[in-house]
Amino acid sequence: MKDRAEQLVGKAREAVPEGTFAVGGGLMITALTTYVFLIVANQALPDKAYSGLNAFWGFIFVAGPGLFLPLEQEVGRALSHRRAQGLGGGPLVRRAARLAAILTAAMVVLAIALSPLYVDGAFHSDTVVVAALAIGLVGFAFMHLTRGTLSGNGRFRPYGIILAIDGTAKLIASLVLWGLGVESAGAYAMCIALSPFVATGIALIGQHGLLEDGPEAPYSELSKSLGWLLAGSLLMQTLGYSVLLGIGVLKGDTNKSLVRALNSAFFVARVPPLLFQAVQGTLLPKLAGLAGAGRHDDFRTGFKQLMYIVCSIAALGTVAAFVIGVPLGKILFPPFEISSLDLGLLVAGNGMFIIALTIAQALLALHGHKAAAVAWGIGVIVFCIVAAAIQPLDTRVEVGFLAGTIATTAAMSWALSVRMRKGVTEGIGSLITQIEHEPLEI
Repeated sequence: MKDRAEQLVGKAREAVPEGTFAVGGGLMITALTTYVFLIVANQALPDKAYSGLNAFWGFIFVAGPGLFLPLEQEVGRALSHRRAQGLGGGPLVRRAARLAAILTAAMVVLAIALSPLYVDGAFHSDTVVVAALAIGLVGFAFMHLTRGTLSGNGRFRPYGIILAIDGTAKLIASLVLWGLGVESAGAYAMCIALSPFVATGIALIGQHGLLEDGPEAPYSELSKSLGWLLAGSLLMQTLGYSVLLGIGVLKGDTNKSLVRALNSAFFVARVPPLLFQAVQGTLLPKLAGLAGAGRHDDFRTGFKQLMYIVCSIAALGTVAAFVIGVPLGKILFPPFEISSLDLGLLVAGNGMFIIALTIAQALLALHGHKAAAVAWGIGVIVFCIVAAAIQPLDTRVEVGFLAGTIATTAAMSWALSVRMRKGVTEGIGSLITQIEHEPLEI
């Protein structure tokens, strides 16, 4: 029985891409610990502070992953390519580090210079949150660059450790703050800002040979479409967090309990994207088995099967939101004073978001970086138009988010159909690679 079990485990490991188990385990831990962190913050913070923390969450998770996740992906891809050729990747990482430093410095200066415009409204005059934003940008840059370096060198165990420790560190810190009775949004924001440093530092213990000498690396080696990738990533994160950003900007004198409930509802509504992230690790290897029947049929067949799964998750998530969403919210984030219709609209928007995200990965696999960025931009514009045109606050952000994701999905679908009519020049392997390296940030 023991030998049989070892054989089955060995076959399972061979059937999935390198690093799936390590990265998947890290993702599950960080998702769980992050949700518990939010539950602790909900219990510990008064209305204003909780609102400020959620506004910070929107800011940092748009700017952080929006800027540095594409850089991580391109560093990982380019390093992996060099490794396959027996070339050292040190010059490539140093080139990427210079680019990350420039982006980080620009964003930190911008965040501090513009702080008088948003600190009183979104952050309720808590200047520590502004400091956390600046520190967090540096932390995210460091973490994503390290993650790209690790994945490009095939070091997936420390990559998974970064994911797991990042969530665990901020949870432990929040529990300490809760136990001490701290009610400052800035203190909890610092947990988020400092956890990437802790996670990355621990993961790098004992790691050697990550920066081997090799030929010099021009920026074009990172990506010929890095500008469009960065633009698309920022716009994607902006649309994904438009509800939190919209609440922070538009709340005005809205009832504080409604603002709190909308903030909490946003995180309950993020469950469908996390479910998609959980199943993709087992789904994608099955799609890989479709390769070999011819590139055109391979891509279309694999993509259709993937879309069936994604649409099913989106539909089931929306139905579940109407049936059990509010009772679940009352358990996780009491008090949860929001209707099933409000939550259902938010979940429907998130369902459309993962559909758009999947189509975007197909576009990127077919080198449609510009089309994907434009489609995300259309969604952001539609959200702004709808949110500006209607009242009250809950309807503005919920309907605006759903309308924005529908517009993006339509634009993505049209762009993909045009490219596929011209002929698919890539197999399902390119699509798999894109989605494997597009982890969703909570």
